[in-house]
Amino acid sequence: MNDIGRRSALAALDRARPAIARLDQSRHFEELAADLMESWSAVETALRSLVGGTTLSGQPLIREARQRQLLSFEQANALAEFHAANERAHATDYEPSPSDLDAARNAFLKFESGLMGDHAGATAGAPMALNTEGMRSSPLGAPETVPPPRDGLEPWVKAVLAALIVLVLGGLAFGAYSQGWFGGGQDALQRGIDDYRRGQREAAAGEFTKASRDNPNDPLPHVYLSRMAREVGNMTLAAQEAQAAVKLAPDNAVALRELGLYLFSAGNYDLSRRFLVRAVQADTGDRMAMGYLGCAMIRLGRPTEGQVWLNRAGQGDWSRCVMAGAPVPGQAMSPGMPMPVPATPRP
Repeated sequence: MNDIGRRSALAALDRARPAIARLDQSRHFEELAADLMESWSAVETALRSLVGGTTLSGQPLIREARQRQLLSFEQANALAEFHAANERAHATDYEPSPSDLDAARNAFLKFESGLMGDHAGATAGAPMALNTEGMRSSPLGAPETVPPPRDGLEPWVKAVLAALIVLVLGGLAFGAYSQGWFGGGQDALQRGIDDYRRGQREAAAGEFTKASRDNPNDPLPHVYLSRMAREVGNMTLAAQEAQAAVKLAPDNAVALRELGLYLFSAGNYDLSRRFLVRAVQADTGDRMAMGYLGCAMIRLGRPTEGQVWLNRAGQGDWSRCVMAGAPVPGQAMSPGMPMPVPATPRP
C-alpha cells in the first residue's frame, strides 16, 4: 500500500472521528442522519486516497479498492453496509436505526484498524552509511597482488554441474506449471472453490477476485462472490456481483440461477421467477433452478404450477420454502452449497 495514500486516508478518517463519536440514538434523527452523511463522506475521501486518482464513489469505489487488494472481504462488507445506511439517511423523513449506527461504527473501526495494521509493518530501518572522512592510506605501501586460491574443481566438472542444475530447475518448473502452481484465472477460480468448501471465506474471496481480473469474461467468479455476499446478508454486493455475472454471460444457466436466487432472497418473486425460467431453459437439468422456481410460483399465489416444478426438482433445500418460516436463499440455510464446477477448464 502506498505510504502517502495510507497517511492521507488516516488523516481523512481523523476528520470523521468527531461525527462517529456523536452517533448516539438519544439525539434527534436529523442530527444523526447528518453525522452519518458527514462520516461517510470522510470515509469515501479516505478510500479515494488509497485507490489514488479516481472519481468513483459509493459501491464502485469499494469494489475498486477490494479488487486492488486494499480492503479485506470483511472490510468491504462492513463499508458496503455503512454506505447503505448513508444512502437511507439521505431521505428527509428517514430515522436512522440502531443497526445503521452500528454499521457506521463497525465499518469505521475495521477500516481504521486495517490502515493502522499496515502502518505498523510499513516502517523499516534505513541502512547505516559508513563515514570514511578522516581515514588515511596505510603507510606500508601498495599491496601485493595475490592470485585467488583454486577451488579444486576442473572447468569441465563445473560445466557438467551447471548443466545438471539447469536440468533439475527445468524439471521443477515444468512440474510446477503442470500442477498449476503459477496460476492463471482458472487456477485461481479452482483455489477459490476449494477455499470456499473448506469454509475459508476470506481466502476464497481473494481468489475469486483474482480470477475475475485474470478472466474478465468469466461469470463464475462473480457468481461465487454474489453467493458469499448473500450468505452474510450483504444484499447490495450480492446484487452487483449477480448482475455482473449475467451481463457477462446472458445465457449462462449458473449466472441466471444466481440472479434468480438473489431476487428470491430480496422478496422480488416475480422477477426471480423470470430469471429462474431462463436458467431452466439454459439447463433443463438444473434441479435447483426448478425447485426455487416452484417456490417463487407458490409465493406468487400459483401453488398448482409451483408444485409441478417442485415435483420435477425432487427433494432439496428448496423443499423448505413451502413451510412456514422456512429460510430462503441467503439466510442460514442458503441453497446450493455444492456449486457446479465446469468439467473441463475453459481457455
